[in-house]
Amino acid sequence: MENNAVALLELRGISKRFPGVLANDAVTFSVGHGEIHALLGENGAGKSTLVKMIYGVMRPDEGDMMLGGAHYAPARPSEARSHGVGMVFQHFSLFEALTVAENVALGMEREAASGDLNQKIIDISKAYGLPLDPTRYVGALSVGERQRVEIVRCLLQNPRLLIMDEPTSVLTPQETELLFDTLRALAREGCSILYISHKLEEIRALCESATVLRGGRVVATCDPRNETAKSLAEMMIGSELAAPPARDTVPGEVRLAVNGLTRASDDPFGVDLKDIGFEVRAGEILGIAGVAGNGQEELMAALIGESRSEQAATIVVDGTPVGCDGPTVRRAQGMCFVPEERLGHGAVPDMSLWENTLVSARTRMGLSINGFLKNGSAQAFATQVVAAFKVKTSGIEHSAASLSGGNLQKFIVGREVLQAPGVLIAAQPTWGVDAGAAADIHQALHDLMKKGTAILVISQDLDELMAISTRFAVIANGRLSTPRPVGEVSIEEIGLLMGGVHSDAVPASEAAHA
Repeated sequence: MENNAVALLELRGISKRFPGVLANDAVTFSVGHGEIHALLGENGAGKSTLVKMIYGVMRPDEGDMMLGGAHYAPARPSEARSHGVGMVFQHFSLFEALTVAENVALGMEREAASGDLNQKIIDISKAYGLPLDPTRYVGALSVGERQRVEIVRCLLQNPRLLIMDEPTSVLTPQETELLFDTLRALAREGCSILYISHKLEEIRALCESATVLRGGRVVATCDPRNETAKSLAEMMIGSELAAPPARDTVPGEVRLAVNGLTRASDDPFGVDLKDIGFEVRAGEILGIAGVAGNGQEELMAALIGESRSEQAATIVVDGTPVGCDGPTVRRAQGMCFVPEERLGHGAVPDMSLWENTLVSARTRMGLSINGFLKNGSAQAFATQVVAAFKVKTSGIEHSAASLSGGNLQKFIVGREVLQAPGVLIAAQPTWGVDAGAAADIHQALHDLMKKGTAILVISQDLDELMAISTRFAVIANGRLSTPRPVGEVSIEEIGLLMGGVHSDAVPASEAAHA
């Protein structure tokens, strides 16, 4: 029997090195029995490396771990699971062509998966309020239901410690509350939770203690219930966070109009767009929320011209129909784009930063003439982007792949913003950047909006959209809800719309004039 006076998990001086990088530097902290403990830090702070060592994916170079008062050094995840450590990863490891029960069995030891596994799944899913049908195929499940599969698989192994990595990034607000109820129930029964999330209000609502990492080191410990989201963010970045920009512009003329956009997905597992219509005016930001996989990729491809419409009037920019045109023509008409995928879509990995300005700014910034590239102009523009958006790089001649994810994102956003577009389409504009950089990007979008740009932001980060948008809509199952002013939409309504329930989606002819 374990001594509850002893922390369940204790890390002492844990360090991990990679070539040229000290990912964890003498990290020391503990997680108590039945405690919900947050692990906070920006991308690159060392969180993922740390939990991978706890779960046996990799081994520390220095330091010791204790579990239940005994030495703990798992060489592989199966060994961690045998000690009662479970982990739900941000990206699910499920096979769509298999049933729930078959997927659960694949991630368990043979002994634990023996007997009537279907009934075990039903019993534990009922006990923790995570309804699942073990006979359904995973391919037919929603994203929230797929997460339940991962959690139930862990719970069937009676974990003493459950590690959750960004568990709400794909959930509706209602699904998030259901998850929190489950985690609180587990904690009451004595299971410890190590919880990783960038959503600071969630941390404040759920967690009893927090360890903050910065640059691989522990820089603070606190009770997040006694902090604000702002103070937690400032612990993470080590500096004061700028106040969010005020939404004080009056919308002008329509700069982007989408009319009756209906298109079958090119991906057999994708989502078809169904009669989407909306307008974005000068001086406003329209935010589009939704759980991943509800048509966001298809909508982005249609808007930027990577998939084209049969009718030019489907997409109109400043009065000019461009629905049949590709990205280059749309850029010439005044559109700029920030795609979700940084490497390979937003930037060519092996090309230098200045060469990557040619990818999208060639037309609007005059970086070519009569088919000849103006290298000097491209280098000057890249230098301007790096300076204006505080991109950390050894030089513009270095490849895009050499930058951290956050710095590459700042470069891509800056490259588009500094072209002064009439219309800006951005998907996940602050994905993977630290709180300070996210604030800078939000300010840049706000400044662009005040200059009369029409901005459309597609994001899974509901907090981000509520903070920066002037109007708001939800995409679910390829349909778009009626855009409404942000202040008129409740979180409860948003959750229902994101789940495809009681959708107020209307025909494009009506939505465009809402």
